[in-house]
Amino acid sequence: MKKILSTALAASLLSTGLVACSSDSNEASDTIKVGSTDSSQKAWQVWEDKAKEAGINLEVVNFADYSTPNQALSQHQIDANQFQHLKFLAEYNANTGEHLVPVGSSEVVPLALFWKDHDSLDGIEGENIAIPNDPTNQARALHVLAAADLITLKNKDQLSPTPADVDTKASKVTLTPVDAAQTPAAYGDGQPAIINNNFLDRAGIDAKTAIFKDDPASPEAEPYINVLVTTEDRADDPQLQQLVEIWHSPEVQEARKQDTKGTAYPIQRSQEDLQEILDKLEQDAKQQ
Repeated sequence: MKKILSTALAASLLSTGLVACSSDSNEASDTIKVGSTDSSQKAWQVWEDKAKEAGINLEVVNFADYSTPNQALSQHQIDANQFQHLKFLAEYNANTGEHLVPVGSSEVVPLALFWKDHDSLDGIEGENIAIPNDPTNQARALHVLAAADLITLKNKDQLSPTPADVDTKASKVTLTPVDAAQTPAAYGDGQPAIINNNFLDRAGIDAKTAIFKDDPASPEAEPYINVLVTTEDRADDPQLQQLVEIWHSPEVQEARKQDTKGTAYPIQRSQEDLQEILDKLEQDAKQQ
C-alpha cells in the first residue's frame, strides 16, 4: 500500500508542480501553504486577505482530487490542508499509517434527503431511497435516515454502518446504493435521494428544498466536522492556530455563507476535542 501511495504521490505532485518545493524550502519561506480542493470559492480569497492583514503570508494551493492533499501534507510539500472532515482524515491515517492531526475546526455541511415536488416526509413510507455507495457518505446517509425514523439500524451506536446493518423488517423504506454523482439523477426521476452538497449546484437543486437533514450540532455529526489539518510536529504552530481564528472572522464567514448558500454550519471545537474524536474514528476504521 505504501509503495502504491508513494508512486501515486510522485505522479500527482509532479502534475501540480509541487515536487520542486522541498521541505527545506518550506521551512525557509515565510509563506504558509494550505491545500484545498475548492480554492476558487470566495472565502479562500477573503481568508488570504485577512491573513495578510494579520501578518501571515497565506498561499492556498488547489488540488483536483481528494487523495493528493493529504499525501502532499505527509511529504511536507504543504504546511496544512483544509478540505476534509474528521472521518475522512481518520480513514486516511488508518489506511496509510500516517498521523496527520487537526489544528482546529471550520464547519459541518449537513447531509440531506431530497424528494422532487415534496416538502416533507409525508407519504415516503414504502419508497425506495437512493443513497451514495461510497463508504463514508453511505454510512452518514444511513445515520440520516435513521434519525428521520425511516430505517432501523441493528446497532445504532455503530459509526460506519452499511446496508447490511439495516433491520429491513423494522424499516419503513428500502434502499438503493448508487454512485454519489448519480443521486441527483435518481431525484430527477422522482426517487427520494440523499445528495451530497457539492452535487446540488451542478444539478440545479436548491439546498433549502431538503425534506430532512442531519443536525450539524448533534453528537452524530461530530465525525463530519471539517478541519484544518497538519503534521504532528506542527500541531501547536501559532500561525496555523491563528489561521483557524481568522477563518471564523465575520468577513470570511460571510463569504463562506455566500459560497455555500447558507448550508455550512460554523463549528468551533477545541483541538483536544477534535483529536479525541479523531482517535475514536481511527480505532473504528482499523477494526473495519
